[in-house]
Amino acid sequence: MTTIGNWQKSSFSGPGDGNACVELVATPHTIHLRESDTPTTELTTTTRPLAHLLRGIRTGRFAARL
Repeated sequence: MTTIGNWQKSSFSGPGDGNACVELVATPHTIHLRESDTPTTELTTTTRPLAHLLRGIRTGRFAARL
């Protein structure tokens, strides 16, 4: 899958190319996510489910329970 747009790298990634990092590009109706070391594999979502996931991560809702 090839997405047209400028991929943006996570601010948590180091400088330069070749770092393992999360990248994203937004199109009018979707958000595309990929990992830099496997750029041909993309996850596609919309803003609402992505916001829900990020909120859950930040609040610890998805933390592993032992």
